[in-house]
Amino acid sequence: MQANHSQTNLNRPKRIVVLGSTGSIGISTLDVVESLPEKLEVFGLCAHRKVKELLEQAKKHKAKFIAITDAESAAKIESLELPQGCQLLSGADAVIKLVQMAEVDMVVSAIVGAAGIEGTWAALEAGKPVGLANKETLVVAGPLVMELARQKGVAILPIDSEHSAIFQAMQSGPKESITKIVLTGSGGPFRGKKAFQLEQVTAEEALKHPTWQMGPKISIDSATLMNKALEVIEARWLFDLDASQIEVILHPESMIHSFVEFADGSVMAQASPPDMRLPIQYALTYPERVPGPTRRLDWQSLKAWHFEQPDLETFPALKIGLEVARMGGTCGAVLNAANEVAVERFLKGELAFLDIARAARTALDHHNFSPTPSLADLFQCDRWARQEIIRWTSKKNQTIQAK
Repeated sequence: MQANHSQTNLNRPKRIVVLGSTGSIGISTLDVVESLPEKLEVFGLCAHRKVKELLEQAKKHKAKFIAITDAESAAKIESLELPQGCQLLSGADAVIKLVQMAEVDMVVSAIVGAAGIEGTWAALEAGKPVGLANKETLVVAGPLVMELARQKGVAILPIDSEHSAIFQAMQSGPKESITKIVLTGSGGPFRGKKAFQLEQVTAEEALKHPTWQMGPKISIDSATLMNKALEVIEARWLFDLDASQIEVILHPESMIHSFVEFADGSVMAQASPPDMRLPIQYALTYPERVPGPTRRLDWQSLKAWHFEQPDLETFPALKIGLEVARMGGTCGAVLNAANEVAVERFLKGELAFLDIARAARTALDHHNFSPTPSLADLFQCDRWARQEIIRWTSKKNQTIQAK
């Protein structure tokens, strides 16, 4: 992963654009920016439909531009509602216009789902470093995105806590000396349960994550372990590793965020309380380490940290993710799209919890695999997989109703 240090030599605060500013990662990002005014400032903010929240953020952080990706929501904004000195961008190309402005120093990509790919791609094309919280960008199009970053000579700095931990630990030795990385996961709200105990799980139960406060989609992904599956695929491309070098271990305290093992047997880990502001700050200020708003470990209260192997039979999503990391090609796009739709259907009560992984498995098994797809091919796979899950859900529900 190529790092661009030019942004650290600015004699002014680094100007940041936050895509997905009204989501949990976006809100935490703005908290970090606010706490480091001598180093960071908000230039632009982007949201999909949360107009009220976006306008409040723009006023508080003195944003120069806001972008609304939903045309109907953008049309509701009156010019008088905009904070003084702030301009509105709307339309299909609003995100592209925003991230490619000459004044922008860095882009935080925190839009959930495949929708975040466009902004990340546009920022890299314009030569802007990207703080990446949108794992779907690399799950869907990892090789193409990383190649674009290399061509433009700009950094993709991970914001996911696990990938940030790996990035930090990897600096303990040359890349060729790395033998393995181990992603940690809390295990979600159903750690230790068996499949028969999860047949009647409700959305309310699945949304209760034991250690992290996240949006609904990521919370469900954590409950199925699909989040960890997507992180494995992301790590495969972000760090240019073979899939066989990536493992997962459960760590319910969520204090150690991942491990890197080196050729001499040394293992480096990054530990901190479960607070997303730390990996966000590290990405925004890299390579500097400065005091910020994040919580610290309380060494006086520490007693023990626990680890256990994931149950791949009860949580097959993780097994699917390991397979997709090995296969590459179109598999990531299909898995991501199928999972997004299946999660939506589960939250609406149209699919059972265990059907989320089954739906993803079905889409993967029936798609036309290509090992070297173009970006257009990947978007086509995305569209196909979404329709496939809608058909699969409809057929399954019709079968249930007929019984």
